[in-house]
Amino acid sequence: MSLAKRDTAYHTYAEYLSWPADTRYELIDGAAYLMSPAPLRVHQEIVGEIYFQVRIALERKPCRAYVAPFDVRLPRADEADEQVDTVVQPDMLVVCDESKLDERGMRGAPDWIVEVLSQATAVHDQTIKLAAYERAGVREVWLVHPADRAVSVYRLHDRVFGRPAIHEMKGFLAVAVIADLRVDWDRMKLQ
Repeated sequence: MSLAKRDTAYHTYAEYLSWPADTRYELIDGAAYLMSPAPLRVHQEIVGEIYFQVRIALERKPCRAYVAPFDVRLPRADEADEQVDTVVQPDMLVVCDESKLDERGMRGAPDWIVEVLSQATAVHDQTIKLAAYERAGVREVWLVHPADRAVSVYRLHDRVFGRPAIHEMKGFLAVAVIADLRVDWDRMKLQ
């Protein structure tokens, strides 16, 4: 299932900022996608555990970790913020270049993104959103498949992701683009 569009109009970040806060959207290539209702508990447990492990591992390091909702503006070039047409809210991200951070979130590609797939978002995350991450130059993306207990790892090579490496959600899995950072899947208490 893919996420519903707000309408068929082309939108920018300037419009996005004017929309009511009680309904969340992501903006990809000017299309506004309605965010799904609150995710299932297992989704939140996975995101929370990954964030917890990463946050501890990044202490006294220049990288910062964030969880959704957190606006990531992905400009195509040097356009002004108001003209940016892609604003996403990854489940979790790490950014190592603090100059990309501002009071609204960040502008530019994070170094690493984690998306935990759900029935409501899987198609959207694996197609539309992944393509936006690739275009923006996100260096590594993990798509976590809770039902299959698998992780698809996409790493950017020559500006493209290519085929993902598939890993089981057990033992340790290292983040290739950030030194000394890994996730211990055995700490997850998934049912």
